[in-house]
Amino acid sequence: MNRNFETALAAYCAPTLAALKPASLFRWSGDPHGPNAWGLKFKSFGLGLRSLKRCPDGGCLLYLYRARWLRRILSDPDNAAFLRSRGYVPERDVESMLDCLSEKFHAPGAFPHEIGVFLGYPLEDVRGFIENGGQNYTCCGCWKAYGDPEAARKKFASYRRCTEIYRRNVRMGVALESLICASFGGTSAV
Repeated sequence: MNRNFETALAAYCAPTLAALKPASLFRWSGDPHGPNAWGLKFKSFGLGLRSLKRCPDGGCLLYLYRARWLRRILSDPDNAAFLRSRGYVPERDVESMLDCLSEKFHAPGAFPHEIGVFLGYPLEDVRGFIENGGQNYTCCGCWKAYGDPEAARKKFASYRRCTEIYRRNVRMGVALESLICASFGGTSAV
C-alpha cells in the first residue's frame, strides 16, 4: 500500500473521509498508482476521487467527494442558481458538473472560485469571497468566512481535530481504509 498517498489523504481529506465535509481538494505530485488504487476502493464507501487539473510539472489537483452529499449540495436551489450564473448546468449529473469545473480549472486566467460550493462551503462565504476579492472577511480558517464568525470557527476547529486524529492514526500504522466513515449524507460517526 502506498503509505505516502495515505498520509496525504489523512492530512488533506480527513473531514471528508470522516463524513464531516462533502469534499476536499489537494495537490498530488507523487506516485500516480496511489490515486488510481484508492479511487477504486473509495467507490465502496460512496466516495469519488478524480483529477480536476493536470499541472505542468506532472502533479495534479485531486478532488475527493461524497457523491450523494455533493448531489444534494449542487441541486439546492440557491446553489444551483449561483452555479448557473457561473456557466454550469445544475440539472446535469455530478460527473458532468465536475467536468465543467475541471474545464474551468484548465482555462487560462481566472481561478474558478465557485469551487467553494463543490467543497461544501456556505454559499454566503463563496459569494462574499468573490464579491470582496478575498478581503473584508469575518474570519479565516479552512476558507475565508463572510457570515457568522463563531459558527465558522467551530467548523474549522472540528476539521482540525478530525485531521489531527486521522494523521495520528495513520502515523501509528492504522490502515486509512479502516478510518473511513461509510456515512453518505453529511452526518458522521466520528
